[in-house]
Amino acid sequence: MKKVVAFVLVMVMAAALFVGCSSSGADSGALKVGFVGPLTGGAAIYGNAAKNGAELAVKEINAKGGIQIDFNPQDDENDAEKSVNAYNNLVDWGMQTLVGAVTTTPCVSVSAEAYKDRIFTLTPSASSTQVTEGKDNVYQLCFNDPNQGTASAQYISEHFADAKVAVIYDNGSAYSSGIYQTFDAKAKELNVNVVSVSTCTEDTTDFSVQVSAAKDAGADVVFLPIYYTPASLILNYANSVSYAPIFFGVDGMDGILTVEGFDTSLAEGVMLLTPFAADAPDEATQSFVKAYQEAYGEIPNQFAADAYDCIYAIYQAFTAAGCKTSDSAEDICDALVAQFNTMSFSGLTGANMTWTDGKVDKAPAAVVIKNGVYVDAG
Repeated sequence: MKKVVAFVLVMVMAAALFVGCSSSGADSGALKVGFVGPLTGGAAIYGNAAKNGAELAVKEINAKGGIQIDFNPQDDENDAEKSVNAYNNLVDWGMQTLVGAVTTTPCVSVSAEAYKDRIFTLTPSASSTQVTEGKDNVYQLCFNDPNQGTASAQYISEHFADAKVAVIYDNGSAYSSGIYQTFDAKAKELNVNVVSVSTCTEDTTDFSVQVSAAKDAGADVVFLPIYYTPASLILNYANSVSYAPIFFGVDGMDGILTVEGFDTSLAEGVMLLTPFAADAPDEATQSFVKAYQEAYGEIPNQFAADAYDCIYAIYQAFTAAGCKTSDSAEDICDALVAQFNTMSFSGLTGANMTWTDGKVDKAPAAVVIKNGVYVDAG
């Protein structure tokens, strides 16, 4: 009797892994994977890097034979309304899974639509908890905002124990505010000496008040949980007033070296948390960097690596679930949810990643910009 019960349990567990997908019939066509991100506008560095990374993974998978992927990238200009319009275009196209949206505010809107439509969604870089909350079919490949804020406070506490710390964050951004809130809580717990907190908005172009507040408070470290464009303006102004603290950012600052017109020498010594460093010596990273440079003529950033991992994670789950490209988006969604809740995935941005409630478990690492490239900060 015990053997029968054990056999039944095994069969139930096996069935759970294959939930939603067909079990017979020949596969044909290609899996339609949509992509939404800013390909033009102020956040285009993020979107194009993610698109390129995803496209590179798609080309590699298609070259293997077997399951083919049809990849359709759409531009949302980092605008929530345009992001939903891009998503709807992909639904009309017949999208079966979604990589995106790339940035947080658009992704919050798009993920709500994907949840209603039962389309499996994996964002490479939208890190707010609002992206996944209450949506069982929406997952993040990036570590989320609470993780970034907590890890930043922890790193600063351990490596700059006696420093005076200033913070400049965007209080109109769910991304920036979310990171600051958890940073603030952890910094207080660890007795980090925060001497100045200033805010900005998406439209801020003059950072004289914020930088002066940090300088006047004698801050040795300035924490910037913001995107690369305002960060570049802050570095410019700090240089103009001969203020040279250690600037410490998070994943949104990745891309600062490619800001048009920015003097990248001003970024020397800038530190940030990222799950990917292009100078890492492992074979997988070096192979990716070489292929990316050959295809796109530049060194990939973490957004490229995250999106590359997104495609391979979906491919792994799709294959393991026994799905076919002829299956419906809803059936594929159910099958991928079952896989992501149980599988482990190793990619460029982390080893043995797992997911709980859509949030990925992987560790951030600190890098520093030296001679115009990211290197391990230790």
